[in-house]
Amino acid sequence: MSEWVIDADTLVKTYQMGEIEVRALRGVSLRVRPGEVISIMGPSGSGKTTLMNLLGCLDRPSSGSYRLDGELVSDLSDDELAEVRSRKVGFVFQSFNLLGRQTALVNVELPMRYAGMMRGRKKRATAALEAVGLGDRLQHRPSELSGGQQQRVAIARALVNDPSIILADEPTGNLDSKSGDEVMQYLLGLNSKQGTTLVFVTHDPEIAAHTKRVVRLFDGEIVDDR
Repeated sequence: MSEWVIDADTLVKTYQMGEIEVRALRGVSLRVRPGEVISIMGPSGSGKTTLMNLLGCLDRPSSGSYRLDGELVSDLSDDELAEVRSRKVGFVFQSFNLLGRQTALVNVELPMRYAGMMRGRKKRATAALEAVGLGDRLQHRPSELSGGQQQRVAIARALVNDPSIILADEPTGNLDSKSGDEVMQYLLGLNSKQGTTLVFVTHDPEIAAHTKRVVRLFDGEIVDDR
């Protein structure tokens, strides 16, 4: 196992908006050990989403290097990034991003399908849903579940490929306070019981208060990390 699950060195990301060049990240360096729980915070336009996209292998930096779980991923092609993403990253989004016409079970099977797994998908998806307390909701569609239950389906989907990190982007943003607390406890429980590395991208100081380290971005740079 690598000493660092996230090892990002001097990441720069520049976008071309017509004739204007926008520098979304300005040399960000970040290291995260396996099993850490961190929050990435900052105002709108600070570079949080850009950094999340790079850490989650959804995009490549303009310059700088990034190793995920010891594997250099910053120079990979789109197809290679997709393959690494399917193996090493679990995503939990504010909007759940579930397929509305599919059951909870099928939604959780999706990452395994994308990874090309042919056998054992149903068994692993069932186990993941049981782990988040939804063993009796396997055949329910999202519209038949509460917001908190939908987010737990999303957590099960994030976990099913045993990723190196879970990236949670405002995971309680669409939930009432009770459901939000419930989802946070599930996520933090994954860390305490299984050592899952958690990275929260959030505006919410209450989420940040649950994490052991807060990284603050401003204008594409880390201005605080403690």
